[in-house]
Amino acid sequence: MPGKFVKTLKTIGRWWFIFLIAIILIVFLFNQLAAIIITIITITLFALSYIPTRLFYRKLDKILNKVESIDDKTLARKLKRPLAQIQEKMFKLSKKQSKKSSLIIFSNKHYIFYNEMIITNFKSYYNKGLGEKETLEKLKKFDIKTRTEIKTIEETLIKHERLEDRKVSVKEYRDKKRYS
Repeated sequence: MPGKFVKTLKTIGRWWFIFLIAIILIVFLFNQLAAIIITIITITLFALSYIPTRLFYRKLDKILNKVESIDDKTLARKLKRPLAQIQEKMFKLSKKQSKKSSLIIFSNKHYIFYNEMIITNFKSYYNKGLGEKETLEKLKKFDIKTRTEIKTIEETLIKHERLEDRKVSVKEYRDKKRYS
């Protein structure tokens, strides 16, 4: 239901915009000063319509910078926004994350954000040769709950070419640990 309502509003908004341009052109033919005033008012209202969106993005960035990890449900509760809107924004952020130090993963139909510290620790454990199980044990203090999250972090880092090859393989690490 909300999706249909939003689509209807967007359609009405497009038609109103076209209708408004036609009115401005008609008024311009008869009274140029009135057309200029209507145009200034329209541009001002259009610019003001972006303020709530900008405030939302600023709050989102502020929360993401404060936490170590957070999932989309918790973020939606903190921002008092619909889950679909949070997931849409996190989807957009996840597409632009190849150069960022933090990471957003998609696991079990939910987005999860991890800050730079968690990703740095993950990379160091990965390069030391730790497997998923050992990495999970080390990263449990950062609120990582499952091996699926570890695997998804690894796959996402590889996909965005942010993870180098292992210096020590998992097999070498386990053999070294077993024999020492």
